[in-house]
Amino acid sequence: MTRPSLACRRFTRTDLPQIRQALIDVHHDAYAEAMGEEFPQRFPWFVDHWGGHPDFDCVIAFDADEPVAFAYGAPAAPYRETWREHLVTAPVKSRTFSFSELAVRTAWRKTGTSELVVRSLLGERTEDLVVLLVDTEHPRVQALYESWGFRKVGERQPFPDAPVCAVMLAELPLRDG
Repeated sequence: MTRPSLACRRFTRTDLPQIRQALIDVHHDAYAEAMGEEFPQRFPWFVDHWGGHPDFDCVIAFDADEPVAFAYGAPAAPYRETWREHLVTAPVKSRTFSFSELAVRTAWRKTGTSELVVRSLLGERTEDLVVLLVDTEHPRVQALYESWGFRKVGERQPFPDAPVCAVMLAELPLRDG
């Protein structure tokens, strides 16, 4: 599939009632194979949790009127960033955006859609750093983030039923991939 012509639109906490179901639908499609597991089924809770953050930031990619991908997160609380437990010395500039979630409908994978929504989300962020978690059983996803300037600084399991994840950190703006 070639790269589709998509329009990215930005949303905030006040938009959550209008976009909540779209996020859930895209996530369900993107993770259909894992929906029998408990952790992916809790995604609506995560949407509400992150969407309730005062500075929630979300980008949704649309193909015409159809939401096909999204990326979201929020600024991390100072000195509570997930990368801190893995670095002996904190970067001088440490304001951090916590990139929580990326999902791309299966029909739009391998088209550049993930990079489009990630760069749309992070391109306007004013923080110094961005941190995210990647399932360690998905090395190709980790390699993709590394191509954009992320580096693995450690591992953590954020919830008992969550996978073990690589903690990945990058400086903003992201480098070209």
